[in-house]
Amino acid sequence: MRYRISHTTKYNYADQVSQGYNIAYLIPRDCRGQRVIYSNISIDPIPATRIRREDYYGNVVCHFSVEKPHRSLEVTVESEIEVAPSESRLLSSGITCGEVLAALNSGQSQDDIEASEFCFDSPMLSGSQEIGDYARDLFLPENAFVEAVTALNSRIYKDFQYDPSFSTVATPLADVMKNRRGVCQDFAHLAIAVLRSLGYASRYVSGYLETLPPPGQVKLQGADASHAWFSVFVPGDDWLDFDPTNDIIPADQHVTTGWGRDYSDVTPLKGIVFGGGSNQKLSVAVDVERVS
Repeated sequence: MRYRISHTTKYNYADQVSQGYNIAYLIPRDCRGQRVIYSNISIDPIPATRIRREDYYGNVVCHFSVEKPHRSLEVTVESEIEVAPSESRLLSSGITCGEVLAALNSGQSQDDIEASEFCFDSPMLSGSQEIGDYARDLFLPENAFVEAVTALNSRIYKDFQYDPSFSTVATPLADVMKNRRGVCQDFAHLAIAVLRSLGYASRYVSGYLETLPPPGQVKLQGADASHAWFSVFVPGDDWLDFDPTNDIIPADQHVTTGWGRDYSDVTPLKGIVFGGGSNQKLSVAVDVERVS
């Protein structure tokens, strides 16, 4: 499957900004089952500096600064991506929950050691007894690990209501659990926190999901959005993705931008500005178009 993706973020400031320094995680990465054919980022006003590099996790990150007075900032990334996932052998993996914990704790392979950093707390997520209790019954030592994670994915989908009006990027996970509502970022964070609380390695994945309009209706331009899901490490094999917002295992409709410990590692666009006033207006337009 091949997709053409356009993602435009625009800030309008109440007052003049004298300088701005930003970091963008908006450029999709090459990874298993995904190839970036091309990707381009355009910035208005034209930045004084712009550096494109790979971060610690291999994600593509762009640092840029606008060092002249401006009242707005517009960042657009246009990409063409080929997604060709193969049927994962991990789905039939018979490794048990107990065996996964033993492998992560022993660090017998380099992959196990590298994955173990995703077992610990991160800037936005802290494990706890209460969070672990949400799905402790699914992860008995003798249970098949992939089946247990699949059950967790389904449990979150059934127990929580998708409500974009409820949360922001700063909403604590405790509030999400208490109110049983949130958005894709919240559901991914919940799954990760549960898994880490139980001793497993899990990471946050940022990207896009192809959405289709209702039958007979035309798809609206700019109506798509960025998406988030989570991934778990299966020792001896690889990482396996899950999407609790839709209760599915990502395949050819998901496009990965990057991954990290939580949202803070792959925030699409963040930075600081000098000036701008107390109010700013943010608009985001995303198009995910299937081209072949």
